[in-house]
Amino acid sequence: MNCERGRKMSANMEANNVNNTKKNTAGSKINAYQICLVALAVGINIAGGQIALLLKLPVYLDSIGTILTGALLGPWFGMLPNLISGIFMGMTVDIYSLYFAPVGMITGIMSGLVFRKLSVKRVKVLAAAAMITVPGTVVSSVINAVLFGGVTSSGSSILVQLLSHTPLGLTGSIFVVQFLTDYLDRCIAVFVVSVFVTMLSGEMKQRLTGSVNNRA
Repeated sequence: MNCERGRKMSANMEANNVNNTKKNTAGSKINAYQICLVALAVGINIAGGQIALLLKLPVYLDSIGTILTGALLGPWFGMLPNLISGIFMGMTVDIYSLYFAPVGMITGIMSGLVFRKLSVKRVKVLAAAAMITVPGTVVSSVINAVLFGGVTSSGSSILVQLLSHTPLGLTGSIFVVQFLTDYLDRCIAVFVVSVFVTMLSGEMKQRLTGSVNNRA
């Protein structure tokens, strides 16, 4: 009797392990909706970056897709759009985008972490933008100062050159201008993403997060 019970318990444990493995594997699969979202985010980043570049705006508009992906899919997916768009733009129209791609990846990670803690509907735009901005600003300021001396394709370079003749100096001017322009850019992006995500249906959110099975 004891042997039979032991065998049944072992069989049940093996069956449970198999089922749990299947569930974990199914949950970890990347679905078509997630791939489409990343592709859409890359397109949004490229379009926004081009608009800012052509108009010489003091903001970049190339992180909306990144923050959208981070908000819906989490920090690791959030890294992808800026990595892809940075490489594409760096090899085609704006070499500076390639150097600043790590900044966008950090923005994606921070977006995923911030929106994981805060509900999109209740997100405070100014506070969320600040939390997303600061780590990337530190990295972008270092890249800007060390590699480019404050001169890039962004319209903010004009502000850097003007402030560099003040007591702030070049390095201080780069950090101040970088933070202000980054923060304004992230405020715009977080606001747009919050509006967009709020408009999404519950079923679409579930499909994007892999909570429901996709049907062809």
